[in-house]
Amino acid sequence: MKPVIFGMSAQQLTADEKSFFVDADPAGYIIFGRNIENRNQLRALTDSLRDLHGRALPILIDQEGGRVARMKEPEWQAYPSGAVFDALYQTAPISAIEAMRLNAQAIAYDLHEVGINVNCAPLLDVRCDDTVDAIGDRALGYDPMQVAAIGKAALEGFEQSGVAGIIKHIPGHGRATVDSHIDLPHVHASQEELEQDIAPFVNLSQTTMAMTAHIIYEAWDRERCATMSPYIINNIIRKKIGFDGLLYSDDLDMKALKGDKAQRAVDVVAAGCDIALNCWGRMSEMVEICQKLDDISDMSKARLDRAMQAIEQKPESIDYDAVITKRDQLLAHVE
Repeated sequence: MKPVIFGMSAQQLTADEKSFFVDADPAGYIIFGRNIENRNQLRALTDSLRDLHGRALPILIDQEGGRVARMKEPEWQAYPSGAVFDALYQTAPISAIEAMRLNAQAIAYDLHEVGINVNCAPLLDVRCDDTVDAIGDRALGYDPMQVAAIGKAALEGFEQSGVAGIIKHIPGHGRATVDSHIDLPHVHASQEELEQDIAPFVNLSQTTMAMTAHIIYEAWDRERCATMSPYIINNIIRKKIGFDGLLYSDDLDMKALKGDKAQRAVDVVAAGCDIALNCWGRMSEMVEICQKLDDISDMSKARLDRAMQAIEQKPESIDYDAVITKRDQLLAHVE
């Protein structure tokens, strides 16, 4: 097995993809809008991925709500952004937490129905006044403990409907003023200031999966972004934060990273990420990545197995309409 998550090019696997994926044996896959038409088609696609490998398989998606949602109307309901729950928390914290739990339960219901078992959410990035718009209203608030409380509710809601969440972007994207899709952000905050950023991740460090940030934190490593920094991964994420779950890189295609995609994959795994994330389904890149990557390490495989065991728990049955109605009653109090 190769320590990489791959994307696909279309709404069904091509013959070349089927042959390549069987030989390459990636750890799992990620779904994007280009892969989605409707429920039946998407379920057929995820079933075909599992049929290739005959094992428990993480199939990821970004279905946060708000502007980050791959499964869209009218086939699926739209879900609110993180800022909506932040606003409710200011006047009714308990209601905000319960509204998020219900919201996440409903999102995960949609995902589980089509065979997706991992959601790249919640964001635990603590928002600042100058947080880049790429994070912006996706964030759950400005207060670390608030972010942790709402984030925990999201994870619980996902799990109740049979989906695992990925906490991101560890160790925190909130101070970035540049979009890492476009350029490499530098955070100049002191180690003391960064305690605020890592606090939600410390609070939820027992989560089974996390995703890194392509950001340079000068207080920790002036040369390498977190995704490619052995110091940050080993000393901050693993030791200081205490996260011992499955660590994904953020997308290798983002312009914050330099070099060809295959070398990026090698570098993030060498730095300490368990899994490299390659989203775009470009065959030439995927072939080169697999040629350069070693097989997954025993430690990373053990983390993957632990994460999959948590996913395979039987989800609770829910009344979807009742969950949405209750959530909306709570959200009606947002000022």
